[in-house]
Amino acid sequence: MYRFHDSKVDTNLFMQLQDLATVLSGNPDLDFEHNYGSFIDLSDNKVTGSRFWDKLSTDVKEAGLKTDVILRTIGTLHYSDVPSMKAYLKNMSEINLPNFSSQLFALLEDIRLEEIIKIERPGTKKWFNVRRNHLKHYFENQLSATITRGLPTDELFCLIYLLIQSDNPDPVFPRANTNQLRQLDQLKPLIYSVFEAKSTEDISSIAEQITFRINLNYHDSVNRYFIFPIGHIENYTKNTLFDELTRTDELVNNDQEEMDEEKSEYFDQEFSTWHRENKNGDRKQNFLQFELEQGTKTSMMGGGARETEDADQAMASIQGASGESKEKDYSKMEALDKQEESPAMQGNESIYGEENKDAVHLVKMAETPSNADMNHYQEFVKSIEAYKRKLANTIKKTIEHKKNTPRKDLAVGRLSKKLLPLFLEENPRIFYKKNHESKEFDAVFTLLVDCSASMKGKMEETKRGIVLFHEVLKDLNIPHSIIGFWEDANEVKGNYQPNYFHVIHSYTDSLYQDNGAKIMQLEPQEDNRDGFSIRVVTKELEARREKNKFLLVFSDGEPAASGYDQNGIVDTHLAVSEARKKKIDVIGMFLADGEIGEREDDTMKNIYGKERVMVPTVSELPEQFTPLLKKLLLKAI
Repeated sequence: MYRFHDSKVDTNLFMQLQDLATVLSGNPDLDFEHNYGSFIDLSDNKVTGSRFWDKLSTDVKEAGLKTDVILRTIGTLHYSDVPSMKAYLKNMSEINLPNFSSQLFALLEDIRLEEIIKIERPGTKKWFNVRRNHLKHYFENQLSATITRGLPTDELFCLIYLLIQSDNPDPVFPRANTNQLRQLDQLKPLIYSVFEAKSTEDISSIAEQITFRINLNYHDSVNRYFIFPIGHIENYTKNTLFDELTRTDELVNNDQEEMDEEKSEYFDQEFSTWHRENKNGDRKQNFLQFELEQGTKTSMMGGGARETEDADQAMASIQGASGESKEKDYSKMEALDKQEESPAMQGNESIYGEENKDAVHLVKMAETPSNADMNHYQEFVKSIEAYKRKLANTIKKTIEHKKNTPRKDLAVGRLSKKLLPLFLEENPRIFYKKNHESKEFDAVFTLLVDCSASMKGKMEETKRGIVLFHEVLKDLNIPHSIIGFWEDANEVKGNYQPNYFHVIHSYTDSLYQDNGAKIMQLEPQEDNRDGFSIRVVTKELEARREKNKFLLVFSDGEPAASGYDQNGIVDTHLAVSEARKKKIDVIGMFLADGEIGEREDDTMKNIYGKERVMVPTVSELPEQFTPLLKKLLLKAI
């Protein structure tokens, strides 16, 4: 789990909600986000779930967030009338109850939409029941609180909610203020008419009448329980948001291209592509049509191009509004050296995730180690020698044992002394082979090291663990890369987020002798964009031919970079999942300052699952690293 404003959010549930939003809306670009309330905004392509649910029990939180998404992507998207909502907001702007009026409309419209959704999708009833039961309990507590604090408008709102959701047609509220109870009695006919409302216009009318009746006697409410269900509603012109989602506007320009008809050639030639499968008996053919949004009218008539019309059949301009394609465009391909001079070109590739569309991959190669680095490295080598020797001996003995252990139950080979299967099995396998020669290891490793500023004070001991990693793999002749990563916060601007990859060792030079001192060049820098970095090195690992591919990510906490705070952990979780689908083992190595808190463990668990190693202090890194490396190496034999 990770926190938004001190609220825990389950990453797996977050991904479920994202999938739910995408599937129910039919819009692959619609993102799910946590917010202070639940609304849908097609301008920003997002639907939100309320943070109200985050601190509740798992069952209630799941039901609450799922119903938030369902109400917006099924209800508001398809069944709420935008002009009626805009008219309501305009009318309410003339009175002094903006909070009360917007919350009242949101409450009443959700009640109408909930009944539609439960009929359309009966499987959602269980979630709505949990939602309603919790909100009833919540508003009962809020009623007591507003009475104690002397907030009459908030008290009245709680009474309206409890009246609507009550199983009793005439509930009693013994602690409520007499003035609010009297006002509630006057409003009851209007409130109960909500259950007969058939449209957003009906709901708007009910909410208007209630608001106008209390306008003179009440000030605006203090608390905010609900927010208006559509964000940036002023941007929409269609009847529903679904119409907005699927709209096709007429041409935005009305200019006309002037052409010299004498110089224009057009050939009237028919190309027949008829075959049996597209035969129409009545000869009324169907065409795939596109709404042309951008273009220039021409003066060509007759059998040539004709004037553009609404619903014109267009084979060009399918892409719509102008913008660079995300696919490869070889017409603008630059030489490698020029691409390096223009790194911003690399930042828009969607393969690194939507959250990283402005991130740019910049490579920094390690320099030749200095004498000081070499001396420092030798000190580290001596300090981890015992761990290295023990680990290497264990691995080598395992290899020897595997070599010398005969393979049994084969169809061909040496005849075994155990011939009983000849009499008991239809297809007996009674042969064996000894001394099977095979490649000792078919593995490759990448160690990705967080070089963010928070690693200051931890980097020195981290290097010691990396030295152990490098020395063992070098002795066992296993190719590996060691890469430090960070985002330079000082260079971030606009659509440019430079991410540096400090290549200490590549796969090709990791086995060279006397080359390990370059590890000493790893130093704390700026921010860390983990999801982007994992995807970059995953792409490199994916290209390797080895059967066993391992990615170890050393980090000391949550991803943190420009525009990456809220969605960084989800994006990193996605990057890890994508790598694992490509058969790359990803292990998270968490480096703490002492005691490991519940929050840190939950964060790593939601990113890496069970494949994580929590290291209380970096001084324990060699002890923690040894059994992990042993496990991975034995897997690769």
